[in-house]
Amino acid sequence: KKWEKDQRLAVVALLALVTLLTAVMNGAVIAAICTTRKLHLPANYLICSLAATDFLVAVLVMPISILYITTETWLLGPFVCEAWLSVDMTCCTCSILHLCVIALDRYWAITKAIEYARKRTARRAGVMVAIVWLISVFISIPPLFWRQRGDGTGPQQCIIEHDHVGYTIYSTFGAFYIPMTLILILYSRIYSAAKTLYQKRGSSRHFSSRSTDSTNSLHHCRVTHAFCISDVSSSDHTAEFDRNHAAVRVPLDTELDERNQIYTSRERKAARILGLILGAFILCWLPFFLKELLVGLNVPNPSPHVSDALAWLGYTNSLINPLLYTSFNEDFKQAFKRLFRRKEHT
Repeated sequence: KKWEKDQRLAVVALLALVTLLTAVMNGAVIAAICTTRKLHLPANYLICSLAATDFLVAVLVMPISILYITTETWLLGPFVCEAWLSVDMTCCTCSILHLCVIALDRYWAITKAIEYARKRTARRAGVMVAIVWLISVFISIPPLFWRQRGDGTGPQQCIIEHDHVGYTIYSTFGAFYIPMTLILILYSRIYSAAKTLYQKRGSSRHFSSRSTDSTNSLHHCRVTHAFCISDVSSSDHTAEFDRNHAAVRVPLDTELDERNQIYTSRERKAARILGLILGAFILCWLPFFLKELLVGLNVPNPSPHVSDALAWLGYTNSLINPLLYTSFNEDFKQAFKRLFRRKEHT
């Protein structure tokens, strides 16, 4: 019993640490964007909204889950249970759909560069965020119409019920499987388009590096914030792609081998970044939604400990998101440094 108690305390301490780090990291992203004018761009507004959603997961969902895991029984009554499950489903779904919208924004920015540069406004970002929240609410609300809890006389559970197979399929596909498929397609096309575009530019610069075309290409780069090393502003969230795929503007014939090596190196780095983004997302959420779908299809239920572990694996994505979506951007790094320096002074 003592060993079990110590083990439970260790798990609770670990989960509390994850919760604290998730709140702090996402809070730092929100503060950095709000206080740094250079980051006031539509693409970064989507990042800020993602951070706000993940912050809500850390504040409204994780602490109650820790309490539930600690006590192993639901002590907060049926109303709080309904509210917690609904907020959990809404915020986690919204976080996943934000990743989908960010991928879509990047895809348009690269494949329809000049056209989308004119449409990429704060208002458009706001509309995208509103649609994401609306879809999330429509996915999480239906169970409220048929879900019933106990009468409050004795220990209760507060878990997602799988008594409607149709809803289980609707919710799991709407919240994860369809967004995951879309994200995989979009990022594969982003990588292909980026690779083709910078190779074409590199080739054209080799033959006419000082021509008018080169000047026009430079102007095009600055307009679209894509594939330019020396843009004054790199705070657009496609900056990591910009640097990874940028070509040396005026290469000499003797530098062709070096240029090819740079291309290969940047391709590999871009592939690693995409691999991290996609890998973290799928690793965190696929086990949970696979379990949800199987349980909804009347496959035997896993133990409560396994269910809790899979849920927290998904919650961990809210900690990983601010790291992945800002750590490759120099403007975010500088904003974080200024933010922490300001805190040290105060």
